[in-house]
Amino acid sequence: MTEMRALVVDDEPDLRELLDITLSRMGLEVDAAEDLAAARRCLSNRADYALCLTDMRLPDGNGLTLIKEINRDHEQIPVAMITAYGKVEDAVTALKYGAFDFVSKPVDLEVLRNLVRTALKLRQDDAEKSATRVPPSTEKPASKPVGKEHVDGGEGEKSLLLQRLIGQSDAIKRVRQTIVKLARSQAPVLISGDSGTGKELAARLIHDLGPRAEEPFVAVNCGAIPSELMESEFFGHIKGSFTGADADKEGLFQAAQGGTLFLDEVADLPLVMQVKLLRVIQEKTVRPIGGRQEIKIDVRILSASHKPLKPLVEDGSFRNDLYYRLNVIELHMPSLAERRSDIPILARHFLNNIAEQWGEPPRTLNDSAIDLLRAHNYSGNVRELVNILQRAVTLCEDDAISREDLSLEGEPSDNTPSIGRPDDLSLDDYIEDVEKQILEKALQEAGFNKTEAARQLGITFRSLRYKLKKYGID
Repeated sequence: MTEMRALVVDDEPDLRELLDITLSRMGLEVDAAEDLAAARRCLSNRADYALCLTDMRLPDGNGLTLIKEINRDHEQIPVAMITAYGKVEDAVTALKYGAFDFVSKPVDLEVLRNLVRTALKLRQDDAEKSATRVPPSTEKPASKPVGKEHVDGGEGEKSLLLQRLIGQSDAIKRVRQTIVKLARSQAPVLISGDSGTGKELAARLIHDLGPRAEEPFVAVNCGAIPSELMESEFFGHIKGSFTGADADKEGLFQAAQGGTLFLDEVADLPLVMQVKLLRVIQEKTVRPIGGRQEIKIDVRILSASHKPLKPLVEDGSFRNDLYYRLNVIELHMPSLAERRSDIPILARHFLNNIAEQWGEPPRTLNDSAIDLLRAHNYSGNVRELVNILQRAVTLCEDDAISREDLSLEGEPSDNTPSIGRPDDLSLDDYIEDVEKQILEKALQEAGFNKTEAARQLGITFRSLRYKLKKYGID
């Protein structure tokens, strides 16, 4: 078995010795360097390090310089930054420069071991993919089946996973390329984009393509948790810690241990919860309600929001420090308006899915229907496209869906309220009537799932619940 080596770069002899002992006990050989010059000599002699740990401040320069050089010349080597305690901004900067992860001084050995295990899993995955990669063929490739996504690269498993992100537009190709890079890092990622653009799908791909793929992926809609239950949901509680706490409860962070926690609609977190979340991310520990001891956690944080967070930071409703901690790297999911060329491919894919789910022969789209779908303004993006196709399959009496079956032009469709106001209604009454119609329609299309209806409408779960109560919708 080929020996695995780590490179440790730090000017403190005691810390180098501690890291050497810890890594050696994990089965790694260690090369130690006290400055940038020594680290460069090590890298020039050996390019197959399984991991590099470097201090931020070195006698002859900055650890960020080494991170950039390793990412440029030895991108297969995961490099982690050792930062001073409390220097969160240093950690964030290192992650932006391409660091795999970071560990703070004084070094917590359990945190360090988790970091090393994840890095070694990443190198192991890389080695397995390299070993199983099929060499390029000199034969002419077969033509692509209609509606199937083609992904270049030759890595079968990765390609199959990326096929879940359907499309051939430049915009979606860039997203796929970015996701592959993000999967190699442990940096927090903020996934932005309008409702229905596939933010959770992108988060799952980052997880599934990374070294934590065999560990849990836990997704939570931050707007769907009542504020009074939020701390218990995130951090758990101890039996008897409050009225109704009849048993110990594991929080979301503990449930995601070793894996990924996806915070959807993170903009909906109340300020008091933002403070507690920031502390957990910085300290990498949680304390259940009623608990006396901190529990160490090893979780990668991915978050998403359909609302731009920067304006919320400026108006004080979202903490500036948490924003920069979550938004180390941003991944923008394009709207359908930014990838209209993908609409026919997506439509065929979803029609096949609908046919399979409903036990019917798959419908096709005639040319006029495809043209109409291309031209439509999708406020709900991919999710709206699916709803349109589901309705069209229901209405269509032939094998081919026509533009009339889509109900997107002419007379208003059943999900589009009329803009004409009856003479006997005041403007306020009319607006409330329209809002009620929209709420009822959203509930129907979401199968009366309130959380999903809130997502489709682009409002918080609490806001939806208030409106349903206001209009007496049960």
